[in-house]
Amino acid sequence: MFANVKTAVFAATATLVALPLAAEEVNVYSYRQPELIKPLTDAFTAETGIDVNVAYLNKGMIERLSAEGNRSPADIVLTVDVSRLAEVVNAGFTKPVTSDALEANVPAIYRDPENHWFGLTTRARIIYADKSRVAEGEVTTYEDLADPKWEGRICTRSGLHAYNVALASAMIEHHGVEETQTWLEGIKSNLARKPQGNDRAQVRAIWAGECDIAVGNTYYMGKMLEDEEQKAWADNVNIVFPTFEDGGTHVNISGIAMVKSAPNEANALKLMEFLTSPQAQEIYAEANYEYPIAPGSKAIDLVESWGEYTADGVNLMTVAGHRDEALKLIETVDFDG
Repeated sequence: MFANVKTAVFAATATLVALPLAAEEVNVYSYRQPELIKPLTDAFTAETGIDVNVAYLNKGMIERLSAEGNRSPADIVLTVDVSRLAEVVNAGFTKPVTSDALEANVPAIYRDPENHWFGLTTRARIIYADKSRVAEGEVTTYEDLADPKWEGRICTRSGLHAYNVALASAMIEHHGVEETQTWLEGIKSNLARKPQGNDRAQVRAIWAGECDIAVGNTYYMGKMLEDEEQKAWADNVNIVFPTFEDGGTHVNISGIAMVKSAPNEANALKLMEFLTSPQAQEIYAEANYEYPIAPGSKAIDLVESWGEYTADGVNLMTVAGHRDEALKLIETVDFDG
């Protein structure tokens, strides 16, 4: 049924290879693994007859688009983290898209104000808390993480990772640069060890007794529960949805944008509208334990079992605008040192 789809996987550092162009196809440059989006591209091809070619890159999307220029075969970029979407937009590689379907499927806070990019799913940046050593209600806000009561009790990945940079960027939007620097210094003082590993490694450290709380993305809970070795780590913690003192829970997105020089513009628009449809968002969200954002869509039961939260209301492009300031602060306080 889905035999028409063609998926090309490339390393970002590989020699540039032009994807084949044809009348009924669309070409995607993706930072997301092919297995996460293949069910959707298969379904799109089955419904429309349009083949989807996916070039998977683990890094270097800006460099590749720059090297290819207007000769790039890319029609769409698909990535995680609003800062990466903003980076492509600010580099001048995308163009605004006008579509009633896209606007209906993607709430305003999850799309670029100028319609250069559109969100597909969200994940919340939450706190993993040890079930036995952290009482319910003991931590409720991101600001709490700087409280001296957590001295020697927090684990986190590098402050320079995109997920933590986005959180610091959101803190700047809510409290300004000076308060965010003080907040970062407070968290650093509370660390049980130097920042290291990924989000799952922090939950493992809680399980091992190295710390009591950690910051991570929601979907890692699902990933750990499906892994026989990591399930014990997940079972050892509760999920806490913190908020900003004057806002909601920080979320980030996966999203799409149309390349400025898209050779298959009409097909690209059809794919964007398909991917943002409620049904497609639910399929995509299920594959990675995320939250669909289209009105009327819902997450799978496991994800919903983690609890309800109210997402922060600041447009994510506004948050991305603080990225350079956030990076500078993280380096100034020598967060990873």
